[in-house]
Amino acid sequence: MIARGEPVVDLISGNVTAQGLQYPPSILERILVNASRAARVYRPHPLGQAEAREAISAYYRSQGVTIPAGRIVLTPGTSLAYWYAFSVLCDPGDEILAPRPSYPLCVEIARAAGIHLVPYRLDESRGWAIDVDDLEAHVSHRTRAIILISPHHPTGAVVNTAELEAIAEIAGRRRLPMIADEVFGEFLFGLDALPRPAATRAPLVITLNGFSKLFALPGIKLGWMALSGDEALVAPVMTALESLSDAFLPVNETVQAAVPEIFRHGEEFLPTYRREIANRRDATLRGLAAAPGLTIVHPCGGFYVAARVTSLTLHDDEALDIHILQSTGRLVHPGFFYDLDPTHLVLSVVSDSAVSGPALQRVVSALSG
Repeated sequence: MIARGEPVVDLISGNVTAQGLQYPPSILERILVNASRAARVYRPHPLGQAEAREAISAYYRSQGVTIPAGRIVLTPGTSLAYWYAFSVLCDPGDEILAPRPSYPLCVEIARAAGIHLVPYRLDESRGWAIDVDDLEAHVSHRTRAIILISPHHPTGAVVNTAELEAIAEIAGRRRLPMIADEVFGEFLFGLDALPRPAATRAPLVITLNGFSKLFALPGIKLGWMALSGDEALVAPVMTALESLSDAFLPVNETVQAAVPEIFRHGEEFLPTYRREIANRRDATLRGLAAAPGLTIVHPCGGFYVAARVTSLTLHDDEALDIHILQSTGRLVHPGFFYDLDPTHLVLSVVSDSAVSGPALQRVVSALSG
């Protein structure tokens, strides 16, 4: 269709910079110019520059969680952070528990690390709640960690306190680390605060986050791993991470020098940014509400929504999505990309409302037809 010059409206992308949401450009430009001067002489540190890690530690203190700077490792985004975690926690052939529906990139990273992701169930009938019994039933002698993604991608589910305490209890009893992916943690709908694994008694928590979603800065490529828990478990993992990171020193030094100021000015940007994401999420849900035969668990956080199509006997996500694309020029994701049972559609909720509103009307019309 693109080759023929036909218009295609992307209702998938979670890249907020392509949707008109950006960290204030003039402020960012000034920060980066000053940072480039500060980083002129190359003096790398395997964990990342101390000032950057101190700023991240202060961010967690503001959230009520104490994670010292010496327990933080900088990475060029959370994807590499996952690979680091898999590499230091596992030998080839080991297993890590991960939620299903799943984020497909995690599967690729696990394959690159030579390990297996074993799925535990999220129950759509209970608002995508974690099936804690199913999770524990999948623990084996090869299990090395539990991944918890909250807010979850693509369902938008946010772990509640009871679920979190139950998982932390399993992790403690089984002596399993938790890998807590909180990249959407600033974007909550109808919730006052994010329940954090780092605030539990889990024996070892590796919290992942970064600037991509937090400050609408995907191109900056700055992420981190923040470790908490029992010192006897934390210390050897930190040693392994330091050695691994020292082999690559992968994080841009200018970006590291910019971290404290990005946080400082980000405090002014975040409230407006959060409100706009919430408004776009609400507009997307209103648009989808007109579609017959769509069952939607309203996302409590994040940038996506998974919609079950109940009005069709068709059990082929891809065929449905291609029909929508060809008949309306609107692009949505098939649910099987995320190991969703047929038939689901996955859409971004952060698209510019001026574009997504009319586009969703066309999708609704296609489903109605």
